[in-house]
Amino acid sequence: MKKSILTLLAASSLFAVSCNKEKAAIDDRKDAAKESIEAQKDAVEKAAEAAKDQADANAKIEKANIEANKEAAQAQAEADKKKAEAAAEAEKARVDAQPK
Repeated sequence: MKKSILTLLAASSLFAVSCNKEKAAIDDRKDAAKESIEAQKDAVEKAAEAAKDQADANAKIEKANIEANKEAAQAQAEADKKKAEAAAEAEKARVDAQPK
């Protein structure tokens, strides 16, 4: 009877140790999954920040291009205005030079 009690105690302690190891393994997998998810979240955050920075840079470039195009168009308009004024002055001078 004493042997069967000892055997039963040994078996139950082995079962308890086995269960504890299994629970520890489950906890380890859970912790690893949580760490992996946190790493993914961090990667997503960094990627989003980089995308925002790139969008800001692109917007600045686009604004600079718009400003440059505006200035070029204004300069062309001013040149066209001066050309028209010069043509008008030349036409007036031609009219004045004609014999009357």
